[in-house]
Amino acid sequence: MAVRRHAGDQLCRLAAAVPLQSGAEGAVKDAGVIRLRFDIRRSGFAMQVRLDLPGRGVSALFGHSGSGKTTLLRAIAGLERHAGGYLEVNGELWQDDAAGVFLPTHRRALGYVFQEASLFAHLTVQGNLDFARKRARAADGAAVMAHAVALLGIGHLLERRPGGLSGGERQRVAIARAMLGAPRLLLLDEPLASLDGRRKDDVLPYLERVQAELAIPMLYVSHSTQEVARLADHIVLLDGGRVVASGPAADTLVLPEVTRAMLDEAGALVDGVVDSVDAAYGLLCLSAAGGTMYIAHAALAPGTRLRLRVLARDVSVALVAQEGSSILNQLRATVVAIEAGSEAAHLMLRLDAGGTALLARITRRSCDQLGLAVGMPVWAQVKAAALLSGGSGG
Repeated sequence: MAVRRHAGDQLCRLAAAVPLQSGAEGAVKDAGVIRLRFDIRRSGFAMQVRLDLPGRGVSALFGHSGSGKTTLLRAIAGLERHAGGYLEVNGELWQDDAAGVFLPTHRRALGYVFQEASLFAHLTVQGNLDFARKRARAADGAAVMAHAVALLGIGHLLERRPGGLSGGERQRVAIARAMLGAPRLLLLDEPLASLDGRRKDDVLPYLERVQAELAIPMLYVSHSTQEVARLADHIVLLDGGRVVASGPAADTLVLPEVTRAMLDEAGALVDGVVDSVDAAYGLLCLSAAGGTMYIAHAALAPGTRLRLRVLARDVSVALVAQEGSSILNQLRATVVAIEAGSEAAHLMLRLDAGGTALLARITRRSCDQLGLAVGMPVWAQVKAAALLSGGSGG
């Protein structure tokens, strides 16, 4: 119980962080990047991070438990100080130990969302939001609150107390509260980890709305491949305190070190635009760089941008286009690489389908029977029923 109260207190202070002042603290550097330099050493654990992350969008810190994700997030928040650290957020210097600069947590314009919402149980949702807004002392606090309430869809919850909310509703309130301090950086530490699959699906669309409508950069910690593939613009893979890979989501997800970490959930991202709707069959026709793809999805207006997650286990290859097949999606592709799989019987193919990267997990026997080799043209086949939508954008 004490831990939860402490986490809630920290969150309220973080949500109400005041803007930086001019002077040595908060000195302006290069805008448009989040620059991290941390050397963290503890008994039995060492972490060295050298990262330049985009100053907009969602950067996901991905990795198994114990990889250092939360430790790094706490260092960024200023909850832990490590000698020799450096942190610059979109032109503002928050830490530079070499120059004697270290902004304490309450001086960093950031919002922090923990695994548990840690709302004040004795206050209504409105009361929790009012508490954070008053601490922020923002001149336009009322407008910011109205926007946050609308964005997270919690207007109908304002008079209820946390005990009467579902887990997903509590997390939506926690995210809204973190936004009330007009943060320049939003940190989310596995915010959906305590929710079951259905509740996660309830919250993810709201996170997508925050991502799409706000210019606030987000650092999102997760070990869920679904969340990372759906939300992330940039992915950092951590393993044992090391940065194994870092880069744009579509490029990074198909790297061998990332596919090995994701095991059965390895896959690629395909961005496309809804071309037409086949209402009779409940299908969307999506125009992507590699060609036309069909996906089972609720009707969306033509022109809507959509991100698809195509799992490697759902992609097969053929030497010629197949006729008389139930598989609707067949794309011309080239074999870019043939790599060892996570099991002895399997291989991972990296394919280029007209500029769209795809992965296909096949058996070594199939590879030999087809005589596959790097540079060879093939047809990538994907069942429409297997495609996973990552949500729609503007």
